[in-house]
Amino acid sequence: MSRFASSTRDVPATLAVPRHVAIIMDGNGRWAKKRMLPRFAGHHRGVEAVRATVKACLDHGIEYLTLFAFSSENWRRPPEEISLLMQLFVRVLKEEVSKLDRNGVRLRVIGDLRRFEPELQTLIQASEQRTAGNSRLVLTIAANYGGRWDILQAVNRMLASEPEKSGGWQESDLAPYLAMSYAPEPDLFIRTGGEQRISNFLLWQLAYSELYFTELLWPEFNSRALDAALLSYRQRERRFGRTSEQLSGTTPPAAAPTGTRFDA
Repeated sequence: MSRFASSTRDVPATLAVPRHVAIIMDGNGRWAKKRMLPRFAGHHRGVEAVRATVKACLDHGIEYLTLFAFSSENWRRPPEEISLLMQLFVRVLKEEVSKLDRNGVRLRVIGDLRRFEPELQTLIQASEQRTAGNSRLVLTIAANYGGRWDILQAVNRMLASEPEKSGGWQESDLAPYLAMSYAPEPDLFIRTGGEQRISNFLLWQLAYSELYFTELLWPEFNSRALDAALLSYRQRERRFGRTSEQLSGTTPPAAAPTGTRFDA
């Protein structure tokens, strides 16, 4: 059983600063196109936005940051762009992990990593091991990840582990097998680039997350942009199925009966 609250079974604590922020980093290619640059220039610039966001999360005391870097559907992109993205992933791991380690950041990578080249798989494993003792911030990179893949792999693992429970499964049985069982559900979901969809990202985990969409392209995202998202989050009323009156401790008056009255 997961040690974290489930937003559909429990009422998680609501804090002024979210524990977990999840982001779809959209708009790298459009940022480059607006500047008459190749798409890869946008991906390269997007790495700077990642650095700025990690630092801002550390400054705010956010405990978990999850970034959607490469979806299972992104393999449909042109082969040359995919090749450059994989090279960028390798380079970033080589250059950035030591900085993450110095700043107390634990790196984790979720997704079906079997499709990646052996060098990249080895780098991911080494980076996770190097930062495993850090607890100031857990930075998760979702790569070759899809929400439906996550649920399906969790179901398969659960069935293989406890076949005797067939027909009696509960939500709590599946939760430990999800890719992010080590983290609480995201409190705040952010998508840059103006699109308003979740694109197969954390389908199970986003059940009660607050959604925030911004027109900013990912390379433009910085600490001020995160501040704006956090301000919006603080202004939300997180009810988790309850009423506003329940949150405030007041009880609304009972509604007057309607329809035909029948006297005895």
